[in-house]
Amino acid sequence: MIILIAALTGAALGAVKAKKRNGQLSDILQYAAVHALMFTVLGLFATLLIDRQLRFD
Repeated sequence: MIILIAALTGAALGAVKAKKRNGQLSDILQYAAVHALMFTVLGLFATLLIDRQLRFD
């Protein structure tokens, strides 16, 4: 769940950033895609860290 939220948040922030810089549609899509990938990786690491911390083995 964290990964999905991170990806959507990253895409939204990337699109807003490109829109503020007066980017064309291709710029907006590229910024959204790159930010979504970066945030997804961060969300994956966060998920792994949380999972390892909550294990009671």
